[in-house]
Amino acid sequence: MSLKQKVTVKVPASTANLGPGFDTLGMALSLYAWLEMKPAEQTSFHLHGDHLTGLPTDKSNLIYEVAQMVFNEAGVSVPELEISMLSNIPLTRGLGSSASAIVGALAAANALIGTPLSDAKLLDMATSLEKHPDNVGASLYGGIIAAAWDGHHVDHIRIEPAQDLEALVIVPDFQLSTTKARGIIPQQFGMSDIVHNISRSSLLVAALSSGRLDMIHKAMSDRLHQPYRASLVPGMAEILEHAVDHGALGAALSGAGPTVITFVDRHSQRKNELEQYLIDTMGREGITATAMWLDPDLDGVTVLPDQDETPFLHRVKGDVNA
Repeated sequence: MSLKQKVTVKVPASTANLGPGFDTLGMALSLYAWLEMKPAEQTSFHLHGDHLTGLPTDKSNLIYEVAQMVFNEAGVSVPELEISMLSNIPLTRGLGSSASAIVGALAAANALIGTPLSDAKLLDMATSLEKHPDNVGASLYGGIIAAAWDGHHVDHIRIEPAQDLEALVIVPDFQLSTTKARGIIPQQFGMSDIVHNISRSSLLVAALSSGRLDMIHKAMSDRLHQPYRASLVPGMAEILEHAVDHGALGAALSGAGPTVITFVDRHSQRKNELEQYLIDTMGREGITATAMWLDPDLDGVTVLPDQDETPFLHRVKGDVNA
């Protein structure tokens, strides 16, 4: 085993489902978390930023637990770790915060011991924790991921996003647990709803693969989860129906929500109109929200160059401003 002194990784946020691709389609976004991991005499945590407030700072922390899974899988022992993390990804908002933490921990721990595990193995491990491959696949590989999970292994294809594709997300100022958002979905569906989603999901993958941005709106239609989750996110139903009238290519609930994502042609002259429409629509429901313009992330999780003894926050803030 080649144990490094420390490893720092950068991992992107993600959006899942993209409308009809429930638990199957994901896209990485240019919103990031940074994680530094190094062997230590005693485990300690340094969590920076408002989005990590209240998380455990002992060995029950998810980052530590996931790292130990990597070490166990590789047959090595690194029982004590010093872990530093800064995240710009809001917690429980539908932007893959837990997936980014899992992927970041897997990649950092794997790199720390000389990268004995393949990316495919890391994806299987991440999916076994998340129970669906869309967010973790996107954060691991970047771009757009179409994936299938059989309970043991993930088969996936990465799609390179069209250069003109841009995302505008509207992040409401309240949290929504994935458990609650999943619990509201029926366990059985009629044949017409199933065919509707299969056809739209297939069309969406074809549109994204071929750069047919004009087909995105009709392809993003969903009947399996968004109609039921609409009651949990005031203003969502209105946005899904009418965002295209204000310049969007299409709109969807991001993951389990409450964030709503719209896709835009980056050359559109209606960006300001769309942003104002989203803010106003949430506002009419009494919901304050933040709008963020994001690009598809193309790289996925990356190991940053070692900068000797440069402090974690200094190194990370340099990356943020790069």
